[in-house]
Amino acid sequence: MSGEFVNISGYRFVAIPDLVEMRWPLRDLCVDLELKGTVLLSEEGINFFVAGSEKSTEKFIAHMDKDERFKGIPVKTSYSDDQPFKRMLVRLKKEIISMGHDEVKPAKFTGPSIKPTEFKSWLDEGKEIIVLDARNDYEMRTGKFQNAIDLNIKSFRDFPTAAKQLPDELKGTPVVMYCTGGVRCEKASVVLLEEGFNEVYQLEGGILGYFEECGGAHWDGECFVFDKRVGVNPELEETDTVMCFTCREPLLAHEQESEAYIEGQSCPYCIS
Repeated sequence: MSGEFVNISGYRFVAIPDLVEMRWPLRDLCVDLELKGTVLLSEEGINFFVAGSEKSTEKFIAHMDKDERFKGIPVKTSYSDDQPFKRMLVRLKKEIISMGHDEVKPAKFTGPSIKPTEFKSWLDEGKEIIVLDARNDYEMRTGKFQNAIDLNIKSFRDFPTAAKQLPDELKGTPVVMYCTGGVRCEKASVVLLEEGFNEVYQLEGGILGYFEECGGAHWDGECFVFDKRVGVNPELEETDTVMCFTCREPLLAHEQESEAYIEGQSCPYCIS
């Protein structure tokens, strides 16, 4: 794996009553380290995705490890030739991933995780499971696990409503759900369990964690990421996918060949 910039991401659901006091010292640290990206702080936890030199990202993790609440946060790492973020932000949010259901508190209760290697072995042996994608429709369009259920949601806030519409006959079959890095599934797993699904697992580390450990086995396409890279392949390398300037839809290489795609103006999704 090579690239001038190291991209790291991680999250943890944990009580942070002092988030206001943390905000600016943490931002100053990141600026001093010449990092760019976003750190989200909420009373329910922390979610970060930043990029910089290897030394800078190591110092960032070392700083986080000094606080027992954040020590040992699992970190997903990838590399890029360019800085994927424009600026450094530390933002205060009501939720580190917005669902709008205050009663869902992953720090107190969430569904169990399944390791990528075990999930792959289930797929290898053809175990009877439901593979459920917890991401938005445009993310799933760029890539997904084979035979994964698409909830066709525009926003994660739509997940609880979409979950209610899943057929009752699915509730007795084990479910493995996944998202980009795992944070959405922490909440989504709770929703499914409350809807009466008997056995719900969340893919540990999400798609990016699976790519790190298992490559592209049982996966079709690429993984959408929320930075300037837009998409990464199972080798965690940047792809040729771009974002439409107008409607913000990701455009795969073949979609960029459409007559409707005019860079900076329109794409097939703008005019459909």
